[in-house]
Amino acid sequence: MSIPPLKIIAGADSFGCSLKDTLLSHLRSLNIPVEDLGVSSYYSIAAEVGRRVSAAATTPNSQSPEIRGLLACGTGVGVSIFANKFPAVTAATCLTKDDALNSRSINNSNVLSLSGIATSPDSAVEILNTWLQTPFKAPCPASQFNPWPTEIQSFLENSLTEIPKIGAVGAVTDTCSICCPVKNRELNPVEMIPGASMKILRETPTSAVVRFEAGSVEPAHHHTFGHDLVVMKGKKSVWNLSKKERFDLGVGDYLFTPAGDVHRVKYYEDTEFFIKWDGHWDMFFDEDLEAAKNAIDEELEKVSSV
Repeated sequence: MSIPPLKIIAGADSFGCSLKDTLLSHLRSLNIPVEDLGVSSYYSIAAEVGRRVSAAATTPNSQSPEIRGLLACGTGVGVSIFANKFPAVTAATCLTKDDALNSRSINNSNVLSLSGIATSPDSAVEILNTWLQTPFKAPCPASQFNPWPTEIQSFLENSLTEIPKIGAVGAVTDTCSICCPVKNRELNPVEMIPGASMKILRETPTSAVVRFEAGSVEPAHHHTFGHDLVVMKGKKSVWNLSKKERFDLGVGDYLFTPAGDVHRVKYYEDTEFFIKWDGHWDMFFDEDLEAAKNAIDEELEKVSSV
């Protein structure tokens, strides 16, 4: 029997305990190192075996034997489900020798799950031997016991790197309830202000995500509504000219500007913020863009010279 250097980590629930013990005795007779994690609920023992196999698979050590798992419960299905919740684990429930051949050849299975109710000890030993001896991409029932064609072998080989990416490729990683609604969506330009774009998220009360390019300026203006904003990205300054106050805002900062208050804004970086207001959008300018830029430059020069 040709078997690569292995170590088997095993566990079972009460329905699979007897079968596990039989198989561990068989593994020891083959001089294959085993670690018996004992008996527990099918989900907790499967999770522990899955965790251990995952740790070995995601931090491989060329000096150590390959770590695989062996699990048994009543049907073999529950332990497979929970072991597979861990990265790089490919647990397969095998009820026949052909299942074992296919799972190793096609899926490169590294955890074998067996049924303590439906599988006899003799059948389980045959399944285990087949699973131990079958290399990845070997001829199997699914290939009608013929060598896999070159294109299929290439597909199987690529699957080892592609499968772990599933669930991560193209996924929205932001969990913020403000960021997620506009992730990968286009913001529409705000024609009256160069460098600005906006995406309305809801109406009445209205909320939106607004984006400004670095260096953009909002000339002094006012609205008929008050508005709340939270900065999600970047850095900006807001001058409330009505109250003669300046607010320097960064990521996570909040500002409320009352209705009618005249304010101008400078964006130092590419900046995004969430804004909410009641009523219809309006914007009344109290100065032109050039005047706003000059006023901001003068104030920033005064601050830098102090």
